[in-house]
Amino acid sequence: MNRYIIERGVPGIGSLSAAEAAAAARASCDALDSLGNDIQWQHSFIAADKTFCLYLAKDEDTVRQHAKMSGFPADTITEVPGMLDPTYAAE
Repeated sequence: MNRYIIERGVPGIGSLSAAEAAAAARASCDALDSLGNDIQWQHSFIAADKTFCLYLAKDEDTVRQHAKMSGFPADTITEVPGMLDPTYAAE
């Protein structure tokens, strides 16, 4: 599985009610269920008019298929081959 960051432009996403956010998460999870083990949603960061989502997926086409099925845009899909965090400073 490859790691991807997906940038989604969704006007007003940062001001969704709890019920609206839950419905959005359900739409994503329903699409994930349909796609099986080829994709996993890790988490999303929500800004005023965008989300930045971290997914594990077989390939970019699977990410695009999920976006289409869930009804959310995938404006930018970036494969992330590695990670860096503060623990690297200790070496």
